[in-house]
Amino acid sequence: MKNVLGLVNIQEDNSLIRELTASRAVELVPFAGRYRLVDFTLSSMVNSGIGHVGVMLPDRPRSVLDHVRSGKEWDLSRRHEGLFYLPSVKVERESREGDLKNFYANADFFEHSDKKYVLITSGSFIYNIDFNALMDFHIEKDADITMMYHVEKGENTGKNAVLEVNGDGRAEDIAEKTVVYDGSKMSLGVYLMEKRVFVEIIRNAYEHGGNDLLVDGIIKNAGKYKIYAMEHNEYVAHVESMNAYYKSSMDLLRYDVWASLFMGKNPIYTKVKDEVPVQYKEESEVKNALIANGCIVHGSVENSILFRGVKVGKGVKIKNSVIMENCDLKDGALIENVICDKNVVVSKDKWLKGAPNYPLIVTKNVTI
Repeated sequence: MKNVLGLVNIQEDNSLIRELTASRAVELVPFAGRYRLVDFTLSSMVNSGIGHVGVMLPDRPRSVLDHVRSGKEWDLSRRHEGLFYLPSVKVERESREGDLKNFYANADFFEHSDKKYVLITSGSFIYNIDFNALMDFHIEKDADITMMYHVEKGENTGKNAVLEVNGDGRAEDIAEKTVVYDGSKMSLGVYLMEKRVFVEIIRNAYEHGGNDLLVDGIIKNAGKYKIYAMEHNEYVAHVESMNAYYKSSMDLLRYDVWASLFMGKNPIYTKVKDEVPVQYKEESEVKNALIANGCIVHGSVENSILFRGVKVGKGVKIKNSVIMENCDLKDGALIENVICDKNVVVSKDKWLKGAPNYPLIVTKNVTI
């Protein structure tokens, strides 16, 4: 896919995951002990042979720049092509606040690229995809636009695009829905098209008052273009709400999910931090847990994920929880159905407990 320009669209709505996005974009929310959400689409692009990748920056870009930096970890720090950033733009009218304004502001850049195709992805999906199969499908169908979807298992709430696809793979209907039911074909936020089609869409949609690439650029032009959709039948999660984040984190404790994401031929890359191995003290008890480097564990950890540098004191009990980087859980603390953001301190003998389907959220830098 050397003739493809990759674009990671970091413009996700954070209204349903505000507790974790006060100081970061949704796509930079920590995940799986050591990763960020954006790592999955960046790694999938690089593993598919895409060597020219652009990141569409959000209005507050610091978290993106701090994590992705020069793109070295993804082999995108190159003399030619490699990683580049496209900044967000401010507009006078408050209503023009969708992602389309940023695509439109950079239309000249896309137009002058020497790549034939553009692959646009969202940074808030968790998957491990070889996009070469998508390109083969796109060419075989002679499509103008090719999307990717997966068949949803169970019910999913949040802002998602749902497709109706015929037997030939043609997308007959595309709609945004706030509830996705079992068996629905949910879009992965992946769009492959020729560069000329992409530029035509963003110019036409924005100049006619549009705000959103999917709604105003693709859905409203569904009759004009041949739109196809290809199924991805491995694990997928869309992290656009707190419940989705908690569920997808707990999914990682299943071997089949972990294997689908991390045990195949294509690795997931992330920002490297050198840490000492986990220290499991003599009195510690650990069952079905994912624990990152730098942790010190005295207490018990069950069905939980601990990020780098977490300290678990004596007598501490952690169950069904996600504990992010550098949290300090003092002796005797009880943590169950909880998500702790970075640098949280839980004092001695304090108990924190949420409901199984509605975890308790402790925001960054809080002491309890």
